[in-house]
Amino acid sequence: MSSLGSAGCASIGRRSKSIICSSKNAAEASPASYKEFKLSDFSLCPHVSIGLSGRSDELLFEGVVQNLFGSDLKGMRVVLRQLTGARAQRRGKRALEIVSKLICKQDIFHSYATRVHGFIPSSDQDSLTLVHGYYGCSLHQWLLCVDWLPNLEQRLALGEEAARRVGDHTTGGPEVTRQLRLVRMIMRDILIGVNYLHSQGLAHTELRLNNIHISAADRHVKASSFPNAVEFSEVDDQVTVPSGSQLKNRRKQIIAYDIRCVGYVMARMVLRELMDPLIFSHFKTFLRKGHDPVGLREFLLPHLLSKSPSGSTGLQILDRDGGAGWNLLAAMLAIDPGNRISCTDALRHPFLCGPRWPVNSSIDMIRWSLGSAAIRIVEEYIYMTHQRNRLAQLIDLLERVNFTTRREDWMKTLPGKWRLIYHTSRQIGLTTRQASPPVLIKDVMQTISVTSQTLASTVDVTFTVLPSDTNWPHDKSGNSGRIQINATNIQLRQGERLYQTDTEVIDQSPALERLREVESSATRKRKGLGHFLPKDAPKSLPIIRLDVDEFDIGMELEEALPDADWARRIVQEVRLQLPKEIFAVSKLACATYVDSRLLVLRGITGAALLFIRSPMK
Repeated sequence: MSSLGSAGCASIGRRSKSIICSSKNAAEASPASYKEFKLSDFSLCPHVSIGLSGRSDELLFEGVVQNLFGSDLKGMRVVLRQLTGARAQRRGKRALEIVSKLICKQDIFHSYATRVHGFIPSSDQDSLTLVHGYYGCSLHQWLLCVDWLPNLEQRLALGEEAARRVGDHTTGGPEVTRQLRLVRMIMRDILIGVNYLHSQGLAHTELRLNNIHISAADRHVKASSFPNAVEFSEVDDQVTVPSGSQLKNRRKQIIAYDIRCVGYVMARMVLRELMDPLIFSHFKTFLRKGHDPVGLREFLLPHLLSKSPSGSTGLQILDRDGGAGWNLLAAMLAIDPGNRISCTDALRHPFLCGPRWPVNSSIDMIRWSLGSAAIRIVEEYIYMTHQRNRLAQLIDLLERVNFTTRREDWMKTLPGKWRLIYHTSRQIGLTTRQASPPVLIKDVMQTISVTSQTLASTVDVTFTVLPSDTNWPHDKSGNSGRIQINATNIQLRQGERLYQTDTEVIDQSPALERLREVESSATRKRKGLGHFLPKDAPKSLPIIRLDVDEFDIGMELEEALPDADWARRIVQEVRLQLPKEIFAVSKLACATYVDSRLLVLRGITGAALLFIRSPMK
């Protein structure tokens, strides 16, 4: 199969020579630097594949240069790309034009792009044939192979010298380490090539797995096909985009589009489950609907676990180093093009830098790492003493690096749908206690909305009442229900969280009278935070106080209950399994941390409630 296509092959036998032709104006439209070939110069293989993304107006042939005496190309394997129709020919001529401009500027182009040797002229006007270099399978075809990992390692000659290219000092090792090393090498080559195009005033706009190849000669990753490449100049900087967009010029918009394409490539390369067209369509739909990509892990986790119940290798890779992979993926796929990471910043991201290339993490990356560590501990659902202490420490450190301090910023960030995942002083759901009636808590969702200058909160607690005559069967089906707690007119006021010390007593307002904590020695540690945190606990931190006027509670069940006493017992059991701040919203004292992914609320007792934002709006 050709290196420039990924569709199925069809045998053409003797019809090969009759199909290939090109336009009589090809020589005029093509740069003089390209060699003019004849069809008789090639020995064609008896197979053909259709073009990129199944384009019916492109056919790809493999051939060998035979009758060029004295030429360096003699005996070389090539790909003949037949473009039929006016639209396809325009793409081919555009590719020749772009490649010729890049070749004239620097030789580095050949390190990160496939070669175009020339074209075949003909008297016909309905097609054009280009002669491309042959690089074997595309990256998409490599990843579809069962033994793709050792094959790609062999293709890249991943030895000690190659490992140094990605800042590593070892070869081999566990599968996760090997795959991470491979991803770093390929991603760095892709980003360097895309950054080179941008520096030359061009954008690829069609970067995907199907047109990325790995050369066996120089071990570099190369992008092919520039039919829709966009050239932007200084004049483009003055072209404004439609109102409502945060971009000020066309150049930034085109660059951001290329970065998003690289993000798609990275996602499918790391998460092999996305090679499934159905799961990948869900992935793209999630982003097209405007959902924040910081919630990709929360959204993809059920899909990944359903495909790999024992654990996804890609999930482990992205979770490493405080979830650095998810952070880079979210930065590449940001909904607002103006917020997407640049190629140079991506190359300096901790996910793409090996252990021999230490980088100083930004404060945003530290926030992300602290939150990711807390989420992973919560997912284990085994809360021993040391895990509870660790979670309390992580939450406290998050509060210290909170960047949302103004009331206006809280009003913009708080609205959304949040899921309660942890409470510092109470286990959520059932423990070893025998529940009566047997109630199983599913989710606790808090939806916060803005109404004029105040907030409204709706807490939905979904649960299942199991049959009381069974002893916790594997089938957890039963009478489903939910309890809804509505709170309106929540006022936000700026305040301070005061820390009590051993030598002084600090007076506090009545609403925060009991919000006093003495930090443990573990909390005072500055592990991994460098100069961002002081050695000792601060005397105070800015917070947002929550003043709740009134709230109401209601319950719904799918099936009717025998009597009112049974309903009262169900509500009582649900309240026993959840923090009291969920039912008594007035016991929430303040909000101490919020970002695009996590929210921390504190009760008047000092207990912290950790929420994660739902990926779906």
